[in-house]
This record gives sequence, C-alpha cells and structure tokens, in this order.
Amino acid sequence: MTLRRGLISADRFRSHADVESNTMRAAAGFHALGVEPGDAIAILMRNDFAFFEASYAAQAAGVYAVPVNWHLAPAEIAHILEDSEAKVLVVHTDLLRHMAERIPEGVTVLTVPTPPEVVAAYGLDPADAEPMPTCRLWDQWLAAFEPLAEPHPQPKETMMYTSGTTGLPKGVRRSTQSPEVSAAMSILRDKLYGIEPGIRALVGGPLYHTAPNSMAMRAGKVADAVIILPRFDAEEFLAAIEREKITTTFMVPTMFVRLLKLPDDTRLRCDISSLSYIMHAAAPCPSDVKRRMIDWMGPIVNEFYGGTEGGYWAVSTSDEWLNKPGTVGRPPAEVTLKALDENGNEVPQGEPGVLYGKHDLFPDFTYHKREEARREVGRGDLITIGDIGYFDEDGYVFICDRAKDMVVSGGANIYPAEIEAVLTDMPGVADGAVFGIPDPEFGEKLMAVVLPEPRAEISEDAVMDFLRRHLAGFKVPRVIEFRTELPRGDDGKIYKRRLREPYWQGHERQV
Repeated sequence: MTLRRGLISADRFRSHADVESNTMRAAAGFHALGVEPGDAIAILMRNDFAFFEASYAAQAAGVYAVPVNWHLAPAEIAHILEDSEAKVLVVHTDLLRHMAERIPEGVTVLTVPTPPEVVAAYGLDPADAEPMPTCRLWDQWLAAFEPLAEPHPQPKETMMYTSGTTGLPKGVRRSTQSPEVSAAMSILRDKLYGIEPGIRALVGGPLYHTAPNSMAMRAGKVADAVIILPRFDAEEFLAAIEREKITTTFMVPTMFVRLLKLPDDTRLRCDISSLSYIMHAAAPCPSDVKRRMIDWMGPIVNEFYGGTEGGYWAVSTSDEWLNKPGTVGRPPAEVTLKALDENGNEVPQGEPGVLYGKHDLFPDFTYHKREEARREVGRGDLITIGDIGYFDEDGYVFICDRAKDMVVSGGANIYPAEIEAVLTDMPGVADGAVFGIPDPEFGEKLMAVVLPEPRAEISEDAVMDFLRRHLAGFKVPRVIEFRTELPRGDDGKIYKRRLREPYWQGHERQV
C-alpha cells in the first residue's frame, strides 16, 4: 500500500502543496481585510486542515494566531476575542451557531464546514455542520486571492490563552527574536518533539492546547504526513498507528490511561512497531501508568516538564525515568532551573521549593495587556509556572506540589478562583471552595465544598446546573459536598489545603 503524504483526516486528504498554496492565499487575504503585522486572528475549530492553514497564514502575515478552546462557554470565548483584539475569526460552522450573537463588532468571520469525521466523533447534528446562508466560506474566500509573494520576515509566535488565579484567561504574547536565535530554537523544539524529515506524525490531542499545537504545526512543515484525529479514541489511535505507519506522536497521561484500560486482546491486536518516539507532558503521570507504557511500547516514551509561558525546563528519556522513577527529567544545558524559598533563596538539595526557570533561547513573553500579572510570576530573569519541586543529588527534578491554586485535569489547566466566583453568585450559596482531588484517568478532578446560606435548600444537581449555565463543562466540579462550616484563618480566608489533604493521603504526589 502506498502511503499518502500531506495532511490526513479520516478519508480526507490535503497535499503539502495545497496547504502551502492555501496558507499564502490566506496571508494575502488577511492583509486585504486590514489585518496588519502585530494584529491577531482567532481560530475556533476542532482539529482540521484549515486550523493548520490559518495558523501558518498568520505566521506568513506577521500576525498572532490565537487558538481558542471551543469547550469554553460563549461568554468566555467572547472575552478572548475582545481581549486579543482579533480582527478575524476562523470558525467551524457548528461552533458558530452557538457563538454568532457573541462575536464582537468588527470581527470578520470566515467559516469552515464542520467535516464529517468531526460530526461523527462528537455526535453532532449534521445539519449544524452546514453553513448558514450568510456565512463567508474559507475555501471560497481563499480562491479570491493570489498567494502572498513573500512571508513576513518576522513571524509571530502563536498567542495561547491561559487562565490565571483571577479566573480571566490571559494571552501569552511572545516577543520577536532575531532570525538566528529563532532558527536555533526551532532546531531544539524539533528535537524535543522528535520531528525530522520523513516522519509520520499522529495528532491525537486538541490543537487549541499548547503542546499538541506546537508539535503538530512543526510536524506539518517537515513530516511526510500528519494524521489528525478529530478526538482521541484509544482504539482508533492504535488503528491509526498501524494503518498509517506512524512514527511520532505527542500524548498526555490521560491518553496512556485510556490505552491501558483497553482489553489486552484489543490493545495488542494492532501492529504499532512503526512507532519510535512518544513525547508526553502537560500533567503529572502516575508512576505505575508510565512503567506499564514503557513495558508495553519499549523505551520510546519521553517526557518534558515546562509550561506555556516558559517552554520546556526539564527532559527525561525512558531509561532516565526507569533509573529515577517519578522524575520529570533534568534541565538541559540551555535551561536554568532553581528551587527557591519564599525569600528567593535557593533551597538545599532534596528540599522542596517553588521552581523558577528560564530557557536561554525561548522567547520572552508578557501577558497581553497585563504587564502587572507578568511581573508577579518573575524573580529577576526567571519565572515560575507555580509548581513546587526538588532536585536530587544527580540534578533530576521531582514535582511534589503546586504553589498556584490550579488544577490540571487531563492536561487542561483549571483555576478554581474562576469557578468559586460563579459559585458564590448562586442564590442560596454563602461560600465555597473548589480544589482538585485524585482521579485515575484525568490525574485530578474538581471537587467543590459548598457552604449554604441559613435555611437554604440546594442540591448537588442544582449547583452543577447553575455552574454549567455560566462555565465550560470541563470547569464544573464532578464532586459536590455541603458543609455547615469551612476551615478559616483569622483573616477569614478558607484553609483550602485542609479540605484537600485527606483526599491525597497515600498518593506519591500532591498534584
């Protein structure tokens, strides 16, 4: 069987040449719409060809691509569109139907018909995938432009939005580097993700997430083929590896768990011998899960530790992890990583401290229109992403807790402050606390402890229904508990750690 080269999604295919042509046409089209270098265009889509083309076109036009998590509620999406000052929105038709009334004035909307494999994967109504009469269609719009002759000499990094302790998502806007530094960083990123000419890459995670996006966009430039799954399904993931002779992929621990839950006859039925490189990150991986993955797939399971703001700060191979179970790796030569106490002093080896790091070649950033928030995460030229960890005698890093009030569930960062602000607006709720508790599949799941007002009668279902009306589904706690009092300090602040600790007893990590 002859293997196809290009972008592949189920039965659909787009050649590298067509992607390049559409990319440069879109870049010319963005300029025609008045999008200037340094502006932003937003992408509200599930995994699809046009996601690649719009992202590449933004680079070629010298503008920021802003991928938007389509799971967010319409009000949350509208905030990102307004905050980023996006001039254009590229959106799947079914998502537009739920968003049309919330799009800020002045934003040009370009629609992409939701493809049949996405409709099937998410159980959508096929009618919702069809364009509305007033839609301006992506492919038809592209056809009106000649390809841009030359890409902008200073392409912009993708601007990812990440929530903060205030609950409002913040855009991570990176500074522009010199061509020489950018080229050197590009080589290191390709190496990190196992990207080189000739690979066949599988994209199983959502492209609105930082690491899957970075891996996929880089692979799309040099890989023989990039196979795109509309959503992660364990059986289809293995079948795609066999069918398309996949060599390289990026995963998160939740994917590991789902693969390992398959019956042995299902899991071992597919020939996955072509797979030679897995990189995983984004959330802590339980030791037993990682060991089983290495036992099954061999020493091809690599890991990096880092974040959207700072890039990667530590890297581990399978062999290193087997020698140092539980580590997230060791900082490479181009990274400075320190564990600091509350006064900014380095803690002794083996003692936990807040991790602050810097990648010498990774571009610096600011939070878009939030300079003060950027200063809050820095110490000198180092920044923190809010984790507590320690170094062993050989320089390997171990994560043991989280300094920021954040929950990582299935690789998604969730900030309880946002949920608590909505929760306390609910009639009958006097106060509440939201935090993460262990979950065997997602690593953590959300729990809410609710303090009702005197004589108020509210139920778990009522709390969940209220939160669903105001927040994305993945931000709604899976466990609700009512209490007559909450542990507090003299200042009235809830001691959330006291609520959280009993659920984490006996676990190797507290995150």
